Amino acid sequence: MNHPRVSHPRVSNEEMQHRISRFADLKQNGVPLMFIDSVLPGHQRMNYALIGDTASENAEFKPAIAAPHKFQIGMGFAPPGNGPAFHTHDYVESFLVLEGEWRFYWGNEPGGVDGEAILGKWDFISIPPGLYRGFEVSGETVGWFFAVLDPHEVYSSKDPYWDPEVERKAAEYGFVSDGKGKMLKPENYDQLRLEMMQKLMHLEAADRTKRDG
Repeated sequence: MNHPRVSHPRVSNEEMQHRISRFADLKQNGVPLMFIDSVLPGHQRMNYALIGDTASENAEFKPAIAAPHKFQIGMGFAPPGNGPAFHTHDYVESFLVLEGEWRFYWGNEPGGVDGEAILGKWDFISIPPGLYRGFEVSGETVGWFFAVLDPHEVYSSKDPYWDPEVERKAAEYGFVSDGKGKMLKPENYDQLRLEMMQKLMHLEAADRTKRDG
């Protein structure tokens, strides 16, 4: 039995150009302070958005491809010993390791780790809603990850839900988020952002040169 083909609107070449993200351009538009934990030692990293907001608490974070999708995609890197602090979401969050070795750990309550796994290049993990999770580069080189998230409305409610100890430590640096999950920036945010950007980009470039050399 033949089924009629679904009718779709025509797509121009110009529109398609806006659906391309080139890595060389993406790398210049990272956000080093995307979350309130990003300022903390052990949790410093660079985040990039390809599609959607990818759970950002920072309103300056814009996706490379603005067209709406039914999923959200991001990526990022972190130096050894660093990665997102213990938190959870109301939606699925999945990760593919692109470079390096990562330790993922999780628990059903804040402050309590029930399990962990070490993932290497091309390994994949899908984390269900409500499970607290954190991850960090456990190897000796900079690690890269690729993330796929369920769609969600940004700044409509608290997101992420942080372990209370993470919130306490971030507040000591002046980083807090409001009840809708939006970062309230400290007065020295611009200087901290510049310093973190320079630090992370320098570390990534040095690591890449060492790997490629």
